[in-house]
Amino acid sequence: MRKFSNLDTKSSRAVRVEATTVLPTTAGPAAGPQNQDVNGPDLVAPPLTRVSAGFLFWITVANFGASLALMVPLTYSLAVRVTQLAPGHEEVLGYVTGTAQLIYLVLSPLLGVWSDRLRSPFGRRTPFIVVGSLVGLVAVAFIAIAPNIFLVGVGWVVGLLGWATAGQGIQTLLADRVPEEQRGRASALTGVTTQIAPVFGIGIAYAVVSSTLMIFVLPAVIGLVLILAFVFIKREGSSRAIVRNDAIGVKTLFGSYVFNPRKYPDFGWNWLGRFIFFMGLYFNTTFGTFFYAQRLHIPVIQVAGVVAAIGIIGVVAAAGGALLGGFLSDKLGRRKLFTMIGSLLFVVGACVEAFAHSLAPLIIGSVIMQLAIAAFSVVDQAIVFAVLPSRAEAGRYLAVVAFAQKIPSAIAPLIAPLIITIGAVGADKNYTALYLIGAVFALIGGLIIFTKVKSVR
Repeated sequence: MRKFSNLDTKSSRAVRVEATTVLPTTAGPAAGPQNQDVNGPDLVAPPLTRVSAGFLFWITVANFGASLALMVPLTYSLAVRVTQLAPGHEEVLGYVTGTAQLIYLVLSPLLGVWSDRLRSPFGRRTPFIVVGSLVGLVAVAFIAIAPNIFLVGVGWVVGLLGWATAGQGIQTLLADRVPEEQRGRASALTGVTTQIAPVFGIGIAYAVVSSTLMIFVLPAVIGLVLILAFVFIKREGSSRAIVRNDAIGVKTLFGSYVFNPRKYPDFGWNWLGRFIFFMGLYFNTTFGTFFYAQRLHIPVIQVAGVVAAIGIIGVVAAAGGALLGGFLSDKLGRRKLFTMIGSLLFVVGACVEAFAHSLAPLIIGSVIMQLAIAAFSVVDQAIVFAVLPSRAEAGRYLAVVAFAQKIPSAIAPLIAPLIITIGAVGADKNYTALYLIGAVFALIGGLIIFTKVKSVR
């Protein structure tokens, strides 16, 4: 367990950001000149009306439940199980989680298309939310009793598919329902719950740490209950008037992976800006534990407590950034301004950390970066919904947007080891260069969105 505590905390910031891929931190329908309410005669976007405070409350509760059920395995319980079955082989955790993420990334556009075209008396999104949650619960229970690492890996592939599909359904339902003037606050509320869910979840897991089965099942059961409460209290309603033909052809399936940036330039520019911003972010989160160990001149094994403390402070900063960015962008009717502010704050935080050699500036830099990441992510997600090529196909296009975060999360860790060796002296790696390059990428990403996306203020 002590061996793995370091691995768990090493990527705590990155894991919180990963959540935004499978559980987007905002909600809201598409609007703007590029958005089409009708996608031919077979698929129609639902009408938009202002949603009640009760709807926002219950769907935020559901998002918290889905985040809780997904993030506890990613941040804690999978590490415990891997340690039990393969002690001393921490790298196995990366293989298990990486494989599951890759499979979900490939399948998510197909799930989005299927969700967009589902005709049912329960709606388009609700069946995916409920079935995904049930599948996720069964899968994590299986992982708790799986006798070997291979079956743990298989279980997490299914578990991630289940919980991430439920989370995607919740967020896409928000894309179907929430109008422009409420998009920022919905984004802020879901963003905050995504940030705090791992903290609460690990606390719940610690309370039943003596039982491997319970550390997997209890957070999942709580997540399922919260999700079902929303589903039954705020019913989606039939989708038969929205989907007139649920047939899905081969062309539609393969077309779900791509879009035409010339036809939808704002969507394309925003996608590119997100991609570059998150490349910079993952440069600066991949080697967090080793970076802190080098700068504080302590062994890696002793860094866990430092990283955990910084992570807790970072959650508070991220919650503040999400709420401020979301609510203020609604109030002022400005989105791009806040993504630019987020990018600039990220640059400041990265530069502070790049030149820090003691604990205080490391904490300051980390807090600024967490504030920046939350502000950027929340408000830019609102921009995503404003420039969706088709609101009727929100599920499909939200899955495409996820590529802008998932691909950097895979590429950046492969490039970063090359950067830290540039000008390295002895055993000390060049983390200064890595953090400064990450800052440059984040700035470029913010500038692309600020200058190139035309249909959003």
